[in-house]
Amino acid sequence: MVYVIGVLGFVLGFLAGQLLLLRLLKDRTNREITTDSGIKWTYGLLNWIVAGAGSYVAVVLYRIYFG
Repeated sequence: MVYVIGVLGFVLGFLAGQLLLLRLLKDRTNREITTDSGIKWTYGLLNWIVAGAGSYVAVVLYRIYFG
């Protein structure tokens, strides 16, 4: 069951990261986002970190309340 909670937390964290990116990149042009590799690495990595943190938090909360 911990694996299911971890995957669910990862998916929800990934979605939260996407919402964060929408907010952070709202003032950038589409061309700037697609051509600048620095933006891709910085903000892409940020999204994966948020997804991993979401998975970790979901598992910790599951173990506290149901473990």
